[in-house]
Amino acid sequence: MGAAEFGLSAPPPRVKPSGGYLFLPRRLARGAFLKWLRRVHAWIGLWGAALGLLFGTTGILLNHREMMKIPVARMEQNMVQLPLPEPRPADPEALAEWLGQTLNFASGRSKSTLEPGKTVIWNGVAVQQPARWQVALRTPQRFVQAEYWEGNAFVTVKRGEANFFALLNNLHRGVSLGAGWILLVDTLAGGLVVLSLTGVLLWTRLHGRRLAAAGLGLSSLGLGLWFAWQAL
Repeated sequence: MGAAEFGLSAPPPRVKPSGGYLFLPRRLARGAFLKWLRRVHAWIGLWGAALGLLFGTTGILLNHREMMKIPVARMEQNMVQLPLPEPRPADPEALAEWLGQTLNFASGRSKSTLEPGKTVIWNGVAVQQPARWQVALRTPQRFVQAEYWEGNAFVTVKRGEANFFALLNNLHRGVSLGAGWILLVDTLAGGLVVLSLTGVLLWTRLHGRRLAAAGLGLSSLGLGLWFAWQAL
């Protein structure tokens, strides 16, 4: 016997829960937003894959540079003495420019230092040591280090050229690279942050309980890192 036979109205049908989107506006609780998250996650992952391959490979090499060395990154070096032109360079910057022209090396990123002359004791006798100039020119693949003592007619030059793996390591560390490369690498770092966030959101599927669990986990991780930083 049904409820209608006794003049009773049937109870309203139970409404299936909407999936638990407790913390989001209704417009974000739809499948379209999840689809958009998947696309963002996929495209940023594709961009990060190219740079990630470079930085992952070189990260392994750099991680093994002290212990358990992987002997593939090498720098071929040699040392020569070059006679200086007349008139001789007047200062370290002029020396760097001359070296760049002589060795076919861009001198725009050179670093120069000048150590003033001073009096030193040699065999119990006070001797006047001349000023020393030091010049460094570097690219990710090549480097030049020059040392000149004022009064000499020559400059001592140490040169080196990286093989392919050493070049990759220098790219990883950003050796002698400009702002463009730094900003390009920043896009990889930012992409990893976005991938982490979108990955967590896709795992939760925007479900309230999972969002709460993810928030609790990330908060605990953040507090743990903060306490570890304070303990250093």
